[in-house]
Amino acid sequence: MLPWVKLDEATMPGGGVLRLMQRGAEFSIMSGTTELMNSRLSGSEEQLATLSAARLAGRAKPRILIGGLGMGFTLRAALQSFPAGSEIVVAELVPEVVAWARGPLNAIHGTSLDDDSVTLHQGDVATAITSGKPFDAILLDVDNGPDGLSRPANDRLYSTAGLATAKAALTSGGHLAVWSSAPDAKFTKRLKQSGMTVEEIGVRATRSGRGARHTIWFATKACLPKVAPVSGQRHASKQKAKANGANLKDRDSL
Repeated sequence: MLPWVKLDEATMPGGGVLRLMQRGAEFSIMSGTTELMNSRLSGSEEQLATLSAARLAGRAKPRILIGGLGMGFTLRAALQSFPAGSEIVVAELVPEVVAWARGPLNAIHGTSLDDDSVTLHQGDVATAITSGKPFDAILLDVDNGPDGLSRPANDRLYSTAGLATAKAALTSGGHLAVWSSAPDAKFTKRLKQSGMTVEEIGVRATRSGRGARHTIWFATKACLPKVAPVSGQRHASKQKAKANGANLKDRDSL
């Protein structure tokens, strides 16, 4: 078997080291001894985008925020799944990850970062959530689950306050989607306490539907009801309309 070869490494702001590894035609991004992503396992990351697009069907030009570029699986699936005219913002904290996309991982990423609908936010996704709102969907795949595994500061994204911030950044009926390598009952409970409608879905790691089962949470913000005028307002509107009609008749008689 071919040995793994380290191509590069990057120190993340706030702690932690990412390593880009290669074995033949296979690539892996590691955090310590934990594999964050592998070029052979793209299925669940792609479904993060495809399932999101299905939930937004009917919206002509949705605005999407993808947290974490990684190997670009979610971005490429988003470009294929969302309608033309969509706006996709990709937030990536680590500059080297963007450099890898244009360098050793270019064959995987292709020209996705150069698509006219894509804007790269090179910085913290938490900043992108607040500065770029509103979004119709926020897709988070910045850790192996709802905790700051790769970067402790990411814990705030999954906290009660972080979920409230994400909810506030969503349009009516929009959703927050979080990818995880495993279920997390405490996070599910926290999501439900946010006041959003929560769905937890098990997805396979590979396109073939085999391999490890991963988890995606979809938390949907309630649609704002259409506000009808109160009875007094309706009555006043009718009276005003009648008065306008009478004025027109008076003018006609002149």
